[in-house]
Amino acid sequence: MTLKASATRQCIFVVSALFVLTAMARAAQEEYPLGPDSQRQPGVPQGTVTHYTWTSPAGTGAYPGTSRDYWVYVPAQYTADKAACVMVFQDGASFIKEDGRARVPIVFDNLIAKHEMPVTIGIFVNPGVLKAPSPDQQDRFNRSFEYDGLGDRYARFALDEIIPEVAKHYNLSTKPDDRAIAGLSSGGICAFTVAWNRPDAFHRVLSFIGSFTDLRGGDIYPALIRKTEPKPLRVFLQDGSHDLNIYAGDWWMANQSMASALEYAGYDVKFVTGDKDHDMDQGGAILPDALRWLWRDYPQAIVKPAPNHSGDKRMAILDPGHEWELVSDESRIARPTTTQAAPGWMRTVVLLDFDPPFWGAAGIVADRHGDVLFSDDRDGSYVYKVGANGAPLVFKEEAQGARGLMFGTDDRLYVCETKSRRIVLYLPNASKKTLTEGVDCQDLAVNRDGGVYFTDPLGHRVWYLSPAGEKRTVSEDVHMPNGVRLSPDQSLLFVSDPKTRWVWSFQVRPEGSLAQGEPFYRLEANDESAVTGALGMTVDTLGYLYVATEMGIQVCDQPGRVVAIIDRPAPGALSGITFGGPDFQDLYAVLSGKLFKRHLLRKGTLPWIPQKPPVPQL
Repeated sequence: MTLKASATRQCIFVVSALFVLTAMARAAQEEYPLGPDSQRQPGVPQGTVTHYTWTSPAGTGAYPGTSRDYWVYVPAQYTADKAACVMVFQDGASFIKEDGRARVPIVFDNLIAKHEMPVTIGIFVNPGVLKAPSPDQQDRFNRSFEYDGLGDRYARFALDEIIPEVAKHYNLSTKPDDRAIAGLSSGGICAFTVAWNRPDAFHRVLSFIGSFTDLRGGDIYPALIRKTEPKPLRVFLQDGSHDLNIYAGDWWMANQSMASALEYAGYDVKFVTGDKDHDMDQGGAILPDALRWLWRDYPQAIVKPAPNHSGDKRMAILDPGHEWELVSDESRIARPTTTQAAPGWMRTVVLLDFDPPFWGAAGIVADRHGDVLFSDDRDGSYVYKVGANGAPLVFKEEAQGARGLMFGTDDRLYVCETKSRRIVLYLPNASKKTLTEGVDCQDLAVNRDGGVYFTDPLGHRVWYLSPAGEKRTVSEDVHMPNGVRLSPDQSLLFVSDPKTRWVWSFQVRPEGSLAQGEPFYRLEANDESAVTGALGMTVDTLGYLYVATEMGIQVCDQPGRVVAIIDRPAPGALSGITFGGPDFQDLYAVLSGKLFKRHLLRKGTLPWIPQKPPVPQL
């Protein structure tokens, strides 16, 4: 073969390959053709698209020092006197192009003109890049860090930086029903993550070929969706059967798992499937219908769905007719100027004749009547009591830094005093007795005989104080022991560790010692950290353990599995929880110094009356 002939044949091969690729591309477009809503139509008003750049301030914000392009689409129908809906797109450059597969400005123009979606301003945001100090050094590309992470960092970026910047020029609605967020691939999981973490800001999610795989832990979402209290979200998913199958997982299987979990949990979800690869061929073709579905019935509110599966553990715990309600904050503390007494010390409330400062709720416990006592969050100088009318009253002053509170037999109130470094006992006749001194007590649990287990986080110890007053260390296994509770039959002791994802379980020996300790309960943790923030705990009559964590109140069954996650009452840090109320079906929670309650279908136990829970399902 001559060199000339060889070169000619190579050229023919290259031309043939290009022809095949072009034919394949045409076939894909013919299989999923763009419809008329993705084409310019005569007489349809056209919106405007403006390009911007944004650099996050160095040293502050969610992604300090990063720079990115973003575009803002404003429909022709927008007027400044009415707040417009908002839709945010990740990988904005791919969605804004009018010759691409998505062509969002064209689709928006057509659908808004036909009143098939509301007047909506589109914000198209590219991932950030941290520029290198010099041209001979590589930039840092933030796309996976921003999009694939599961925390609220990107939500904070969108809500604290980009959206406020756009709002300087346009009247944007702040209602979550008026906001949608969308993306493809990693941008798709990012869209879901933003709404999942901030349902107070976004109710509508659009994901094409979403990366719900283990690029950065996204494969956990189907399990979290099944466990977590439902959120008011509407979710559209799309994927193809030939999507990626690589080191991080199988995209096709992952999207099926997401759709199954959302349907199981009762969400308003639509999953459109095809046979394409990791591309926007099908996504572009169905975008107009996806937007119609996402915005259908607008402005009707998207509400929190009710679980719809008979095996859903949340159905046996959450009462659909009750949400969290605020019991107390600084403005709701009653400060009468008289003194009131009633038979029986624990039914007596001492009403003080001064105006004490209220810093917020901390330690919390309920008495035999279901009345709730809680201590001051700032320095524990006061103990308050929720009276029969629901208004918190000052119960005890000069409480010496009261932190842990627990009732024992005969209405005895045990208190950790952090200022005096004592554990004290308030007797029914209102007298006070010191049980031990020189201790750093964070929380405590009391057995039927009056023995006290208490935690010392900085000392990394769990202590036992016998009824005779003998004090000894019973465990040094837990890294930072904090919350402590006995099982309903007092055979087990549970100890939380806010610095890990474990709650330890110990077997209680007759003389008070602990044995067979295990990191038994595996809690869910937020992204970017293995820290759960697990603090206060309580138990119900079935032996389920409720743990206050950063993710919410995690409910664990007897075998140690998280079966439900109850949403926090509001943004903030959860600390103490307890069952109370007249039927012991009100779950009280301390969050950022405020006291909330919520009626559940489960019932709490009286710690001083041991009862054996039923045999669990294993």
